[in-house]
Amino acid sequence: MTMLDDRTTAETTWPTAYPQGYAVVDVETTGLARDDRIVSAAVYRLDAQGNVEDHWYSLVNPQRDPGPVWIHGLTSDVLEGAPLFKDIAEEFAGRLADRVLVAHNAIFDWQMIAREYARAETTAPVRQRLCTIALSKELDLPLPNHKLESLAAHFGVVQQRAHHALDDARVLAEAFRPSLHAAARGGVRLPLLECRPLTEWSDSAAAPRVGHQASYRGGSWRPSRRRPPCPHPNPGRFEDGKPLKQGMRVAFSGDTSVERELLEDRAVEAGLHVATSVSRLTSLLVTNDPDSATSKTVKAKAFGTPVVDEAAFTQLLRDVAPAGE
Repeated sequence: MTMLDDRTTAETTWPTAYPQGYAVVDVETTGLARDDRIVSAAVYRLDAQGNVEDHWYSLVNPQRDPGPVWIHGLTSDVLEGAPLFKDIAEEFAGRLADRVLVAHNAIFDWQMIAREYARAETTAPVRQRLCTIALSKELDLPLPNHKLESLAAHFGVVQQRAHHALDDARVLAEAFRPSLHAAARGGVRLPLLECRPLTEWSDSAAAPRVGHQASYRGGSWRPSRRRPPCPHPNPGRFEDGKPLKQGMRVAFSGDTSVERELLEDRAVEAGLHVATSVSRLTSLLVTNDPDSATSKTVKAKAFGTPVVDEAAFTQLLRDVAPAGE
């Protein structure tokens, strides 16, 4: 592991606006949809300079099929005797309280955690989150991609058990500390985002959607609905280095870490037009696999439509320019 020495730490001038503590989090889940569940969770608590204070880990009984066992390795037999989320919710909350939640693709971990707390009829004591993908972009790190393993390799951190929540949280904590120091030395503003608790959980089953197989029968988030037309005119294509503008037509293609409808909802709330197809009028295509041969990616290449990945789009949503600017 590559870590900064005490001399470098002492010489770093810490911006007063930086948080006073962090909770580096990783959760493994039964899947990526809004009704999937957490099967394990880990937290490394760090002080204001990124030094480890302690760590915590727990299995969680999802009360359903564990999902991709080939990824997280947690079978039904292993999880059968594990506590339910409601049984660990208080201790988990104590680890998060008064700290910034740090995760790799943090919006996914936060949404999964927020849903579990909503099911438990309470809220997580988290007000801000920091995505290490966004931070690596702010620091302009020379990474080949945005995978955790690439960030770890850049800082010389050795992964021992990929997709094990405790080891992933350890790896991220060790990679976050030098990132935090680099940001402090350069006076970089940390890409902090607000964590809004979810309160939309209902115990009533949702009506099945055509072509969709529900992964959990115990409840559902919002039913699908027709969105109102975007009230803003299309200002044209997105330009790299500039903010999104209200009225821009945004299309999505392929799998996303966050449930597609939630991403679309956030886009609509920001004043963007969510398009169901790509045309010459499309301002931006959001996809995690730009080299795939979907109709949208093929058309985007043909039309020269700008393309960004999910993590970049999430960051762009932080600061959408008003229509007409």
